[in-house]
Amino acid sequence: MLITVDHPDDPRVAPFRLNERGLANRLQRRDDGGDGLFMAEGDLVVERALDAGCVPTMALVDADRLPAVVDRLLGKVPVYAGGAEMRQSITQLGMPYSIVALFERPARSTVTELARTCTRLVLAEAVDNPLNVGAIVRNSLGMGWQGLVLDSTSVDPLARRAMRVSMGNSLHLPNARTRDMVATVRELVADGWQVVALTPADDAVDLHDVPISEKVALLVGSERGGLTDEAMQAATYRAAIPMHAGVDSLNVAAATAVACWQLRLRA
Repeated sequence: MLITVDHPDDPRVAPFRLNERGLANRLQRRDDGGDGLFMAEGDLVVERALDAGCVPTMALVDADRLPAVVDRLLGKVPVYAGGAEMRQSITQLGMPYSIVALFERPARSTVTELARTCTRLVLAEAVDNPLNVGAIVRNSLGMGWQGLVLDSTSVDPLARRAMRVSMGNSLHLPNARTRDMVATVRELVADGWQVVALTPADDAVDLHDVPISEKVALLVGSERGGLTDEAMQAATYRAAIPMHAGVDSLNVAAATAVACWQLRLRA
C-alpha cells in the first residue's frame, strides 16, 4: 500500500533529505563489510539495485505516475507517494525522479579477492569527481572489465552522482579500496599482473604498442595532477593515447574507455 505524504517536513521521509555523509559516514564508506545506506535515483537505477540483490529500506514515488519497479517494493518496505513539487521539496533534486529508494550498502570486495577472481582490473588513484567515477564504472563494465580498485582519496562509486552516471552499474562492477595504491600496484606486478599506467608524457609508449597480457590492470589518475610518480614507477608500462590537433589528453573517463577497449581480453 502506498503511504501518501502531505507535507515535505513529514519526519517519515526525512532520510531522503540526507546528504552523502548522512547516508554513510567516512567509517561506513571504508567498511568492506557493508554499513550505512545509499540512494538509488530513477526507476532504472532502482531496478538494477534490486537485481544486484541490494536490500531496500524505503522508497518515495510519483503518486500520479507509478513506475513499474514499485511492484517489487510494495509490501516489503514503506513506499511513500507524493506529487512532483512535494518530492522535489523533500529530495532537493532539481528534477524529481519517478522513484528514489534507499538501500543498505552491500559488502565490498577486497583487493585480494579481485586479484584472485579477475583478469582485468581498473585502478583509480585520486579520482575525486563522482561524474568521472560513474563513467569509469560504466565504461569498464561495458568493455568487459571485471573489477575496480580505488584509493582512499577517490570518490565512492555508490555516491549519488556516481550512481546516476553509472546508471546503476556501480552495483554490478565489484570494487575494492586500498589505502596504499603504490603498494597495491607493486603487489599486482609481483603476482604476474601487467599494470599499465596512463599518462600524456612524451616519453611514454603508445598505448597500441603495449603487448596484451593475460592479467592486465589499467592505472588512471586525477584530472589535474595525473598519477603520482611513485605509482607510475611501480607500473609495468607508462602508456599514452596518441592525440592529434594539439590536444594533450582526454578526460580520465574517456581515456579509461579507450584503454579498456585496447587492452581488453581477446577471445
